[in-house]
Amino acid sequence: MSDRDVSRADAVYAALLERQGERWVQPRVERTRRVLELLDDPQKTYRVVHVTGTNGKTSTSRIIESLVRAHGLRTGLFTSPHLARFTERIMVDGEPIADGAVADAWDEIEPFVALVDAELEAAGDAPLTFFELLTVLAFVAFADAPIDVLVLEVGMGGSWDSTNTADGDVAVFTPIDIDHADRLGDTIAEIAAVKAGIIKDGAAVVSARQDPAAERVLRDAAAAHGASIAFEGEDFGLAEQRLAVGGQQITVRGLAGTYDEEYLPLYGGHQGFNAALAIAAVEALIGGASQAIAGAVLTEGLARATAPGRLQLVGVAPTVLVDAAHNPHGARALVAALRESFDFDEWGVVLGVLGDKDAAGIVAELAPVASHVFATAPASERAEHADRLADLAESHELPVTVYDDLAQAAEAARAWGADSARRAVIIAGSVVLAGEAITLADAEEWKSGWEA
Repeated sequence: MSDRDVSRADAVYAALLERQGERWVQPRVERTRRVLELLDDPQKTYRVVHVTGTNGKTSTSRIIESLVRAHGLRTGLFTSPHLARFTERIMVDGEPIADGAVADAWDEIEPFVALVDAELEAAGDAPLTFFELLTVLAFVAFADAPIDVLVLEVGMGGSWDSTNTADGDVAVFTPIDIDHADRLGDTIAEIAAVKAGIIKDGAAVVSARQDPAAERVLRDAAAAHGASIAFEGEDFGLAEQRLAVGGQQITVRGLAGTYDEEYLPLYGGHQGFNAALAIAAVEALIGGASQAIAGAVLTEGLARATAPGRLQLVGVAPTVLVDAAHNPHGARALVAALRESFDFDEWGVVLGVLGDKDAAGIVAELAPVASHVFATAPASERAEHADRLADLAESHELPVTVYDDLAQAAEAARAWGADSARRAVIIAGSVVLAGEAITLADAEEWKSGWEA
């Protein structure tokens, strides 16, 4: 990696940041489609597994990618947001895309971006946005790699998301809950209807267990598109899980076979369910749900699965974990995982939340395990004020202190945790905060002297 390539990639990100932010979303997938048509539809040069839902999308996507790669296929993985550097969003064969490759892809698309921006201006429409262009950039980069299979995580919703310009061979649904209600709808059924938009004619659909209203919507959408559909519980599922060093042992009843006592190096019961969903998705992709995954391939794929920022150990003495839980559903899963997978008496919670998230709901879910809250704010213009988080924590009668930034909050939390071997620290509430924490832990060597 040359300094010139790093500079070129940084310039690409700077150009993207000049656009309307990824939170600026309009139901206008045709704008992304227009750029891709001018580029000869690079997203149609590989098979696609399209993943949507409310929680667990990124972890499930990463497990799917690892399993597909274990089959000897060259993979792409598109997820968002990133933790430290934007190239993490565009993964090729399990690694962030090379700086030179992403810069080359930008050079390819830039003339067409200018053309479509001009067309939009003439029509009185806003220019292409950050996420629309990032999606196009990723599709071009994956075609240039080239890859065999893309695991594609939806940015928001489904039907009008920029990623829906790709035709998924397999549509994957993680649990659907209320989130982004201002854009997706006020009810589970309304949100499910938007997400069901990723189902394409003749595709295979695999879904986690859903609220009955969401299940009805997905079944109807699959029928309308002549797509097969399989649900967790009815057609596949997690049969057994138990703790193991560094993760868990799982037994999964798949669509085409049963996989006994497989090692998954991820903490939390929810990750076992994510793995079962991922296995069903890969069975549907590779063997059309009629051929089991070979034992050695499955073992390798699960063993190589990672989930950065999801119950990630970043510090020892005291133990410090990072989790990107950024809504009540994610916080609930985090609490369950802490209780299932760890044996500490007290948890110090370093908490930072973005202002457009349900901070009250997140605090309510974390309150049962929190012994002390260290309230702070992620490094984002959208950050919720730490004082408001403190007020919410106090409403649950939790001890709380307030800090200007993560570095101060983490220093105080680690000092608190070091007072007892029965204490540990969890940093949570935002993907932005999780990324900051991982970078800080690495810089300050919180795991110094410890070997995985």
